[in-house]
Amino acid sequence: MRPVSTPAVPGRDPIAEARRQWRAHGWDEASEGMAAVTSVMRAQQLLLTQIDALLRPFNLTFARFELLRLLSFASEQRMTMLRAGHRLQVHPTSLTSLAGRLKEDGLVERVVNPDDGRSGILVLLPPGLELVERATAVLNEEVFEQVGLSPDDIATLVDVLGRFRAARGDFGA
Repeated sequence: MRPVSTPAVPGRDPIAEARRQWRAHGWDEASEGMAAVTSVMRAQQLLLTQIDALLRPFNLTFARFELLRLLSFASEQRMTMLRAGHRLQVHPTSLTSLAGRLKEDGLVERVVNPDDGRSGILVLLPPGLELVERATAVLNEEVFEQVGLSPDDIATLVDVLGRFRAARGDFGA
């Protein structure tokens, strides 16, 4: 397969070509799985590139956006670091880094948990709420409302990927 930075020949699907090559090399049993995995990875790259470009004017990454949005949904717009990490499915070190950056930007505050002095609570500040609301409006309009699939295809995709994720232990039954 060609590197991501090389533009594909118009009208020619590089993943279909890779599948053909897999078969030509005798890897027939793996060819469909390779095509599925590569298609998901490429779709993720396309979406993340678009989302990153839309969030750049807000000085946000998708991970930072997700944390702000999660806090905005929380009761009193606050949540323990542990719970936020579980909800976002990120490693504690990554969450600490995300929270630190948002704190530096004046978007969240980190306070000591009064129930457990060893843990922290993230609190969404008014500038963080205002920013995530503006960023969400842009993502809704430019991405989430215009995925490029029919409602039936979206439902099927969410269902198929949900079953895949459940089978891999991504969430409880």
